[in-house]
Amino acid sequence: MKDFDEETAFLGDWGPYQKLIFILLSLSSIPNGYVGMSMVFLADIPPHHCRVPFLNSSYGGLGYNLSIPTEVLKGETILSRCRRHSEQEDSDAGNRNDTEGCLDGWVFSKERYVSTIVTEWDLVCDHDWKTPFTVTVFFLGVLVGSFLSGIISDRYGRKIIFFATMAVQTVFSLIQAASNSWEMFCVFYFIVGMGQIANYCAAFILGCELLNKSCRVTFATVGISFTYALGYALLPLFAFFIRDWRMLLVALSVPGFLYIPLWWYIPESPRWLLSQGRVEDAEAIIRAAAKMNGISPPDVIFKRDDTAKLMKKHTWLDLFRTTNIRNITILNVFIWTIISLTYFGLSLNTPNMDGDPYLNCLFAAGTEFAGYTIIWFAGRYASRRLTLCFTVLFCGIVLLLIKLVPAELGALSVTLAMLGKITMTAAFLFVYLYGAELLPTVVRNMGLGITIMASRVGSTLSAYIAYMGIYDRTLPYILMGCISIVCGIISLLLPETKDEPLPENISQVKPLHW
Repeated sequence: MKDFDEETAFLGDWGPYQKLIFILLSLSSIPNGYVGMSMVFLADIPPHHCRVPFLNSSYGGLGYNLSIPTEVLKGETILSRCRRHSEQEDSDAGNRNDTEGCLDGWVFSKERYVSTIVTEWDLVCDHDWKTPFTVTVFFLGVLVGSFLSGIISDRYGRKIIFFATMAVQTVFSLIQAASNSWEMFCVFYFIVGMGQIANYCAAFILGCELLNKSCRVTFATVGISFTYALGYALLPLFAFFIRDWRMLLVALSVPGFLYIPLWWYIPESPRWLLSQGRVEDAEAIIRAAAKMNGISPPDVIFKRDDTAKLMKKHTWLDLFRTTNIRNITILNVFIWTIISLTYFGLSLNTPNMDGDPYLNCLFAAGTEFAGYTIIWFAGRYASRRLTLCFTVLFCGIVLLLIKLVPAELGALSVTLAMLGKITMTAAFLFVYLYGAELLPTVVRNMGLGITIMASRVGSTLSAYIAYMGIYDRTLPYILMGCISIVCGIISLLLPETKDEPLPENISQVKPLHW
């Protein structure tokens, strides 16, 4: 079969059809940007201490210094978060060593938040494991969603999974706001996770397959990624003005309904239709695109005989069928796992950084734009292998330098962390483009889904790596820095794909670069 890009080259590069698809699919990723990172504020842990029944219920009220011992946290002496003196009625209680747990609950500071899920369900002290576990539940949903969406998309189409996962993300985020227990919140968060990354992945694949070669890199590095970053940047703005977690979740969910009309404007992928032998349907979409662009298409665009090789039904086992695709799959799983762990570890660690969490989150979102700009230039002019290697290695080196920064120079630590996040953000985006170019059409969405699914082991662990930052601010950076350096070196084994046509079947997958 001739290359799909060659057969549809008569459409031109940037006609009305390409611009419409570019804009609509790019805008669809705005909710993905804030849904995935919303736990930065939904589950932030305000300052707190034990509640003492006969004292003022406000945080740090008069008399608490006599009833609650002190502890040192990050060099600051504060009231103990999990212990109180066992005999509060004794006037010398402040001098006693006998302590007990917070039998009457906790008092949380309301200086920053009206409520979070931590204050709602007392996710502190003996229950503090539930906070990072909540993020883990989300990424387990992402893991399952990545696996199922890839299989469904390759079997039933890109468009149906794109809109189905958008509906799942929107509706269940709204229902999640009505949760009356932590367990209920986690169940719905798992389902939201199934929809979030699956929706982003489906939009990405649709764009790569609907747009031609010259538009593809721009869509992947500027279009869908910049709007994702825009969604991320909107999160701290929403959170700053809405300090109650339930209302914040509602505000973040409602915009998803604005995307319903896109169903009538975004077509199915002609590449996928050809892989199913639906030549007439694929031609109808291309002819409609040609009409929109004011171009007369040829009488015959695709030949049915040429699509025969693509009509074979494929399963995830085909990702390991030949040596080339097996090596690509295994290497992608490893690289994506490390990049995902580091990217989400840096993103979720923003509350542990020095300074205001809203500004830190906004700066972190700003690094997304910087990282995407880097990849836009690199995607157009630089080698795929060297781009991935450089971005991951640079991040690892910068994160290790944070260990050498004195504690009093907090601003320098934040600057280095943000530099690392810029390049890791670039790598996180770049592997989507690179992965799509490495995998053939017949298993592309499935392969991307399997890779994302496996990489969620990394994002699941990222919640606990960020949690370590509560006790040791440099440990997360040391761990992420070391594994990033190893990942950067190993990434050099991947084959080069720049300016190459997308592979259509498994036999066209390239060998590793030894």
